[in-house]
Amino acid sequence: MHLTRYEQVLVITVRGELDYDDAEDIEAAFDEADQAALPTTAVDLSQVTFADSTLLNALLNTLRRHETSGRDLVLLGPLQPAVNRVLAVSGTLGHFTIASTGPTPTS
Repeated sequence: MHLTRYEQVLVITVRGELDYDDAEDIEAAFDEADQAALPTTAVDLSQVTFADSTLLNALLNTLRRHETSGRDLVLLGPLQPAVNRVLAVSGTLGHFTIASTGPTPTS
């Protein structure tokens, strides 16, 4: 997990397989996003090859906290089939804003 802070956006880049063993790292990254309190948090999931309910729960909790504090949560793709499947099967895909690109270093 890698975090990059831009002027108005915190980007959390996630790679590889995500499951229960990664729960603490995922929560720590999302906690840091809450502490940064930037207007937007973008989660780059374009390189996630496996995801389960651990990621789903973390995303939903983060979305709720962002909505409560008036901030935006954006998922960056393209979403890999494993991530898309978790969101689609759970019926939560439509709850997220999904963008194909994120901020650039000049943002």
